[in-house]
Amino acid sequence: MSRTFIIAEAGVNHNGEIALAKRLIDAAKEAGADAVKFQTWQTELIVTPDAAQARYQSENTGIEESQYEMLKRLELSYEAFRDMKEYCDKRGILFLSTPDEECSADFLSDLQEIFKIGSGELTNIPFLRHIGSMGKEIILSTGMGTLGEVERALDTLEEAGTPRERITLLHATTMYPTPMEEVNLKAMLTLRDAFKVSVGYSDHTMGIEVPIAAAALGAKVIEKHFTLSRNLEGPDHKASLEPHELKAMVHAIRNIESALGDGIKKVQHSERANRSVVRKRIIAKRNIRRHETFTPENLTTKRSDKGIDAAFWDLILQQHANREYREGEPIEL
Repeated sequence: MSRTFIIAEAGVNHNGEIALAKRLIDAAKEAGADAVKFQTWQTELIVTPDAAQARYQSENTGIEESQYEMLKRLELSYEAFRDMKEYCDKRGILFLSTPDEECSADFLSDLQEIFKIGSGELTNIPFLRHIGSMGKEIILSTGMGTLGEVERALDTLEEAGTPRERITLLHATTMYPTPMEEVNLKAMLTLRDAFKVSVGYSDHTMGIEVPIAAAALGAKVIEKHFTLSRNLEGPDHKASLEPHELKAMVHAIRNIESALGDGIKKVQHSERANRSVVRKRIIAKRNIRRHETFTPENLTTKRSDKGIDAAFWDLILQQHANREYREGEPIEL
C-alpha cells in the first residue's frame, strides 16, 4: 500500500505571528507529518468589509467582529510566507499553503508543486480555472458540496488543463468541530467510486479516531488541524489537535498502513512456529488394533506436535491401522 500523505493543517493558528508559525512547523515535523499547511490571502480580495463571521468563528473566538476584521488580524505578508517556506526546507518538511484568491495563488505557484483548494472554492469557477491552468497537482476539498458540484469542479479543473489523475478529492464536513453523526465517512468512498480519482479526508472532529478510520478505508491524503494549545485565542484552535495528539495520530496511521499489508492471504512469518502447537492432529480416541478400520468412533483430534494434520481427516477414515495404537497416541502412516 502506498504511504498516506499526512498534512498537518496549521491554517491560521499562527494568530498572525511568524514566530508562532515557525513553532507550528517545528511541531508538525516532530509529529512526523509529511507537510505543514497554512492559508494565504489578501483580505481585501476575499471578503467584503461588512461580511459576518461564520457562527463557529464568533463562538470560538468570543469576539464580535466582521470577517474582514478577523482575517486582517490573521493575515501574513508574502514575505512572511517566503520565510516560512525556507524554514520548512531547513527543517525537512513540505511547505504548503492554500490560496484564497488568484493573486495569492500566483505568488504560491513559485513556492509549491501541490495546490490545496479549500471547500469554500468548490463552486468558484473562475478560481478553479485559474488553479487548473497552472499544471500543478491538486488536492480539492469537497466540504459543503453536493456530488453534482464536485463533478462540475472536477470538469472545470480538467478543462483548464489539470488531468484527473493529478487531482485528489478530500471528503470533509465544514464545521469546527464536526459532530460525529455528521462525518459521513463512507462518502469518501462514494467520491472514489463516482469519479475514479484518489480520495482522502480532511478532518474537523475532536480527536484522532476518524482520520485513522479514513486511512484504514484507503484515504491517500489525511489533513488535520493542529495548534500549539487549544487555549490560544483564534477561530480554529478549539477544533485542533495539540502536538502530542498530532504525533499520536500520525503514529496510528503509520501502524494502520503496516497492518493493511498486501492483501495476500498467507502464513505470516510470526505464525509459523505456532502452527505445530496450535493446529489439531489426528489422535487415537481409544486403543486401536492393527488392521482395524479408522472411524470417528476410534479417532479424535487434539493438539499435538506429532501425527497427521486434522485437514486429512476424510482421507484417513476408512483406511486401516498399520499397527496397534494406544489411546491418545498420534496416528502416523
